[in-house]
Amino acid sequence: MAISPIRRFFLILSTFLLFFVVTVSASQKPKTFIVRVQHDAKPSVFPTHKRWYESSLQSISSLSPKIKVSAEKTPDSSENRIIHTYETVFHGFSAKLSPLEAEKLETLAGVLAVIPEQVRHVHTTRSPQFLGLKTRDSSGLLKESDFGSDLVIGVIDTGIWPERDSFRDRDLGPVPDKWKGQCVSGKGFPSSLCNRKLIGARFFCNGYEATNGKMNETSESRSPRDSDGHGTHTASIAAGRYVFPASTLGYARGVAAGMAPKARLAAYKVCWNAGCYDSDILAAFDLAVSDGVDVISLSVGGVVVPYYLDAIAIGAFSAADHGVFVSASSGNGGPGGLSVTNVAPWVTTVGAGTIDRDFPANVKLGSGKIIPGVSIYGGPGLTSGRLYPLIYAGSEGGDGYSSSLCLEGSLDPKFVGGKIVLCDRGINSRAAKGEVVRKAGGIGMILANGVFDGEGLVADCHVLPATAVGASGGDEIRKYITAASKTRSPPTSSIVFRGTRLGVRPAPVVASFSARGPNPESPEILKPDVIAPGLNILAAWPDGVGPSGIPSDKRRTEFNILSGTSMACPHVSGLAALLKAAHPEWSPAAIRSALMTTAYTVDNRGETMLDESTGNSSTVMDFGAGHVHPQKAMQPGLVYDLTTYDYVDFLCNSNYTVKSIQAIARKNADCRGAQRAGHVGNLNYPSLSAVFQQYGRHKMSTHFIRTVTNVGDSKSEYQVKVKPPSGTMVTVEPEKLVFRRIGQKLSFVVRVEAIAVKLSPGSSSMNSGSMIWTDGKHVVTSPIVVTLQQPL
Repeated sequence: MAISPIRRFFLILSTFLLFFVVTVSASQKPKTFIVRVQHDAKPSVFPTHKRWYESSLQSISSLSPKIKVSAEKTPDSSENRIIHTYETVFHGFSAKLSPLEAEKLETLAGVLAVIPEQVRHVHTTRSPQFLGLKTRDSSGLLKESDFGSDLVIGVIDTGIWPERDSFRDRDLGPVPDKWKGQCVSGKGFPSSLCNRKLIGARFFCNGYEATNGKMNETSESRSPRDSDGHGTHTASIAAGRYVFPASTLGYARGVAAGMAPKARLAAYKVCWNAGCYDSDILAAFDLAVSDGVDVISLSVGGVVVPYYLDAIAIGAFSAADHGVFVSASSGNGGPGGLSVTNVAPWVTTVGAGTIDRDFPANVKLGSGKIIPGVSIYGGPGLTSGRLYPLIYAGSEGGDGYSSSLCLEGSLDPKFVGGKIVLCDRGINSRAAKGEVVRKAGGIGMILANGVFDGEGLVADCHVLPATAVGASGGDEIRKYITAASKTRSPPTSSIVFRGTRLGVRPAPVVASFSARGPNPESPEILKPDVIAPGLNILAAWPDGVGPSGIPSDKRRTEFNILSGTSMACPHVSGLAALLKAAHPEWSPAAIRSALMTTAYTVDNRGETMLDESTGNSSTVMDFGAGHVHPQKAMQPGLVYDLTTYDYVDFLCNSNYTVKSIQAIARKNADCRGAQRAGHVGNLNYPSLSAVFQQYGRHKMSTHFIRTVTNVGDSKSEYQVKVKPPSGTMVTVEPEKLVFRRIGQKLSFVVRVEAIAVKLSPGSSSMNSGSMIWTDGKHVVTSPIVVTLQQPL
C-alpha cells in the first residue's frame, strides 16, 4: 500500500527526532573523567581530599539531581561517583561525570584539567646472553650492581603468577627499608604469596568496573593474580631469577633469567579483559611512587594525545620528578610511520628488535619449492615426507573476505577437512585462526602476512601444525595453488619443523611490528629512544592460561614465548635497575642518556641493522638511538641530564598554556624563563631533531644548546666528530670539551644549516647523521635528524 506524502513526512520527522534524542542521550551518558586540582586547592576545613572532591561534585549536582554523590568506593554501586583519589603523582580524583558536568567542573576555581579517560591495551632465556650480561664475569654491569638486589621494579600490567620459580626469593636479603608498599590479598591470592622477591602486589579495577559493570569473576581474578599471562611474562623479563631447565613446548631450551635477577618486584594490576583504564593506571602510578619503587615498567599504550590529556604522561612526569625511571613500550603499530606511542620526553620509549635465535618451520610445496616460516608447535607433527592437500581459505566457500582471514564460523568443513589451509593475517589473533582451521577439520595451517606486515614473522604456540610466512611467501603459495588447481596435479604441501636455531645472522633486526617515528606530538624529540629484544622472548607464564592464549587451549607450560614491544620494554626496565644500582646518584634522564649514547646501530655482520618488514636498512625512525648495549651503558663517559624544570621549559616552548603545564607538572609554570632555552628542540636530550618548514626558502638554519655532565674520568678531554645528514652542514662549538672533575658540566652549541629540496605539497624528506664525542676511551653518540617539510 502506498504511503501518503504527509505520512511519509511525519515518519521521516519521527525517525529524525528519535535519532536526535538517542544521540543527545548518549552524549550526556556519564563517562569517567580524571580531574586535576591545584596542589593547594584543598580548603583546611576538610580533613580529607576526598571530602573536598565530593564538595566539588556537589556544587554541580544540580545538573544531575537524580545522581547522588557518594563517598562509597564500591564499584558495583550505581550511585558511585568518585572512582579514585590521587595524592602522590597527581593531585585530584577520577569520577563518573556527564560531559555537561565535566564542562561545568572545569570552570571551578582550583580545577586545572578535566581529562576524558582513555582505554589502553597491552603491547603484546637467550636475551641476557645476547645483550652481553654473563653471570660468570668477574666485572661488568651484573657484578657492579649486585644483580640489582636493592632496587625495586614496579610492573604496571595484568598482574602476576607468584608461584613461578622466576619469582622465588632464595638467597635474597631482607626487603629494602625504604619499601612502604603492600601485598594486597584477593580471591585466590593471599598476602602470604609475596616474599623477599615479590615484595608488593596491588590491583586496581574501580575504573574498569565503573565503565563495564562488575567483573565476571569466573574469567577474571579480583586480585593481583594474572589471568592473562602478559604481566607475568613482562615481570620475569625485567627481574626473573635464574631458572634451569626452561623451555616452551621443547623450544628455546636453556636457562631463563631476567635482566636484573636480584631486583625486587612489585606488581600493579590495571589491565582486565576489556583493557586498561586511565583512572586505574594513574592510581597505580600514584601508589607505586608512594610505595618506593625505583623503576616503573609499563608495556601498555593507546593513541597519542597532548601530554595534558595523557594520564600515562602525567603519571610518568611526577614519577620522574620523584627520581623514578619510567620505561614504556613504543607500541606494535609498525611498520608504518607516525605509529609510535608513549612519546613524552620524560618517558624512555622502547621499540623491539630480534635476537640471534629463531624457530624455523618451512613450507614445502608440491612443486618442490621451500618457503621459509617460523612456528612454536610442540604437538604431533605431520608425517615426514608426506604431502597433504593444500587450499587457500579465501577461495573455498564462505564470503571470501572472512574465510580468507579464517574468522570464527567462516570455514566450510567440506572444503577444509583433511587439508592444510592458507589463512591471511588480520582481525582475529594468529593462534585463533589455527583453532578455527582445527575445528573445521583442517590438519594444518599456513599463516600469510599481508602487504602491510611485510616479511616480519612472529612464532606462535599453535594448537595444530602451523607456521607463519612473509607477504612474499604468501603470494608465492597463492600463485602455486592457482596454477596447480588448473592441472591434473592438485596443490599439496607440508610443514617441516626445525626446532630451535641459534647464531642467526643478521641480528638484531628491527621487528616489523615495532612502532616507528616520527613523534606525532613532538617531532623535535626523536622516538622511540632505543630498541631492545622483543621478538620470540622466553619468559614465565601462569598456570591458568594455555600458551596460545586462546580459551580452548588446555596445555600448560611454565614458560612461554611471546613477541611485542611489551617484551622489549621490561628489558630496558631491568637494565635501568642495574644502572641505578651501579650509579645511585644518576637521575632517570642520566640513565636514559647512558642507554641512548652507547646504543649501537650495526648488526652481527657489521652492517646497518635491517628492517624486518622490508629487508632494507632501517633508520633512526625505526630504532631511535639504536639497540641497547648494557655493558657500555655502565660507563658512558658523559650524560645529558635533565630536571623537571627543563621539561617545564620544553612544555612552555611547545606552546602549552600555563594551565595545561600545571596539569602535567604539578608546578606553577613561569614561561618567561623558558625563552632562555630558545626553542622546543633545546631540551637537553641525547638526540637532536630539527624540523624545517620550507615555505619557499632556499636555506634554513637552527641551533641546539646541549650540556653534558662528566661521569667518566675526573680529568678528560673530549673531541667531537660530526657526520652531517645528507644535504646539511653541521658545526659544533667548541669542538673540544676539557673536564677537570667528575660531575662537571660543560655546554656546547650545534648549528644546523639545511638546503631546500624539491617536495610536493604535504610531503617531507628525512635524513640522519650523528655527533660523536670521544676521549679515546668513551664514545658518546647522538643521532642528528633533519626533516624538511613542504606545507600544503
